[in-house]
Amino acid sequence: MTTMNAAATGGARALVGGRGFGTLLRTETRVWLRDGATVFFSLAFPTVLLIGVGFAIPGMRQPMTDVAPQWQGLTPIAAYVPVLLAVALGTPLLTVMPVVFGQYRERGVLRRLGSTPMRPQALVVTHLVINLVAILAATAVMLLAGQLAFGLHAPKHPATLVLAYLLGIAAMYSIGVLIAARVPHGSVASGIGSLLYFPMLFFAGVWTPGPIMPGGVAAVAKLTPLGAIAQAMTTGWFGEGFPAFQVVVLVAWTAVALPVGIQLFRWS
Repeated sequence: MTTMNAAATGGARALVGGRGFGTLLRTETRVWLRDGATVFFSLAFPTVLLIGVGFAIPGMRQPMTDVAPQWQGLTPIAAYVPVLLAVALGTPLLTVMPVVFGQYRERGVLRRLGSTPMRPQALVVTHLVINLVAILAATAVMLLAGQLAFGLHAPKHPATLVLAYLLGIAAMYSIGVLIAARVPHGSVASGIGSLLYFPMLFFAGVWTPGPIMPGGVAAVAKLTPLGAIAQAMTTGWFGEGFPAFQVVVLVAWTAVALPVGIQLFRWS
């Protein structure tokens, strides 16, 4: 009888947690949407960067000629799109999500959540869902704006592009969880996230995209998460073959960062 009662209690708690997840998701989404900076950088920043670079820098809309064969006839702004897709993945998962968990740990939210029927892990899943929706929305808006403004070319290898995109989400989420695992304050999370984010932008090609990235920089970039994402998606969009090395790099980042982040994660 004791065993049956314990099982029933556990089942009830799981059921309450399941029903409460929708409420938690709605509440966290409202909180997320109240922060104007978070909304801008998660949803609008890649599109603003694409449109700004495309119209502000001379020659970005003119077909390239003195470049490798794979880039012949493409515009520089078209070559910039995979880079900004990588930015769309990295921005919320490196600079937003860890800060939220740092703030919640600082305020005792995670500790209090652990005393309710809702499992604390539900908060991690909630912010995965929120950021995933934000990433997909930012991607859709950027591609639509790019198509309307610049007439983007269709990807040569859509399956490769999608695979790189999904592996990129997994890798950046894993690194975000690793940062969020122990940070005691939101400011600490912001500092660590920025310390990683801006060098990653460089290696992703924000300043030196595909055709103009020096060979030495490209060799180092493919070992970094955002660099590997940008290169793999560039291959899927414009190149030939399969970006096997970059795919292995993204899988490795996920396989290492996610288990370590989960192991180190503290709720208080």
